[in-house]
Amino acid sequence: MKKKVCVFIGSRANYSSIKAVMKKLKEADDFELMTVVGASALLDRYGTAVKVIENDGFEVFSKIHIIVEGETPTTMAKSTGLCIMEAATVFDNLKPDYVLVVGDRFEILGVATAAAYMNIPVIHTMGGEISGSIDESVRHVVTKLSHIHFPATELSAHRIMMMGEPKESIHAVGCPRIDEVKEILGKKIDVNNSVLSCGVGSKVNLSKPFLLVLFHPVTTEYGKGTQQVQAIIDVIDKMEMQTIMLWPNVDAGSEDVARGIRGWRELSRLKNFHLFKNLPLDIFIALMDKCACIVGNSSSAIREGAYIGVPAVNVGIRQQGRERGKNVTDVEFSKEEIHCAIEKSIRHGKHERDTLYGDGYAAEKIINILRHKKVNVQKQFVDYFEHSSICPEVSKERGAVD
Repeated sequence: MKKKVCVFIGSRANYSSIKAVMKKLKEADDFELMTVVGASALLDRYGTAVKVIENDGFEVFSKIHIIVEGETPTTMAKSTGLCIMEAATVFDNLKPDYVLVVGDRFEILGVATAAAYMNIPVIHTMGGEISGSIDESVRHVVTKLSHIHFPATELSAHRIMMMGEPKESIHAVGCPRIDEVKEILGKKIDVNNSVLSCGVGSKVNLSKPFLLVLFHPVTTEYGKGTQQVQAIIDVIDKMEMQTIMLWPNVDAGSEDVARGIRGWRELSRLKNFHLFKNLPLDIFIALMDKCACIVGNSSSAIREGAYIGVPAVNVGIRQQGRERGKNVTDVEFSKEEIHCAIEKSIRHGKHERDTLYGDGYAAEKIINILRHKKVNVQKQFVDYFEHSSICPEVSKERGAVD
């Protein structure tokens, strides 16, 4: 009998992070892939990622609308609560054997909570990582709600084990996103003619140096997004460099970042900027490979960036503590620091490929492990207490320690 694996996609980043595993599940004779799409992946202003998913040949079993308008801390919390309710209904209807979730987004917390309460084994990728903002807290909570862990690095795997998760449930396989990067780079995609057919703003000559900018709101610095993004744009504008910029994600503070971008556009000061709501993953990776430097606070500069070797300037605390390769330069919101870091990164040029986040075979490893995995939710819960090295006093009460 096929194992039914429900994969939840809540954003464009979610999809790129798990697409390689979805392809393997779809091809396998012993698995049934059930794709559920929700949150910003359904919204036009964030690029309607669901259309990309369907165009890639994946059947969407269910769509759940859970985003409460406003992009504030309050609406973020309410969206999470709504996600729990909607996801529970979907799981009750689909009755999956597993629910697979990715990373640390607030909607992922809702999905994992619903599945865990319904005694459905939860598979979690990208757990155990350290970063700034509320994302780290969400990521660790989802780890504790999950039953099978596929962290990207050995250090992340160690952190998960230190949280008390059974060693046999943790498998450091690399990041599935790197599988897609490896495949795309092998195709050597020519983006010169196709990339400017959508989006708005000035035309960019891709035969000349350009920057790639991704800046998302930091939920723990809510209200500062406009000032922060304008500091970055001001530096780039004065450098007079061609720039391709993607719209921010749906986190609390998104509207502040968007307001900062629109303010510059309305003043006709984005002379060398081309803006996109979203980009197909192959085009995005091809642009990252081609750009002179990637600037902002997206994890893609750290994850894919390490494998590609693209110079990256990471601004602010959003990725604080995350493992990074030599391609990344960290700066504060100082225009002088940002300017100097960009210039220095461009002068350095490409770095050597770094497989810190994977070698391009994560999806294959994940599928092979799932084929031989049996999860007893209640037994794993008991095993945690019996073998916990974190809370020996609890273990002692259960007779595990003399």
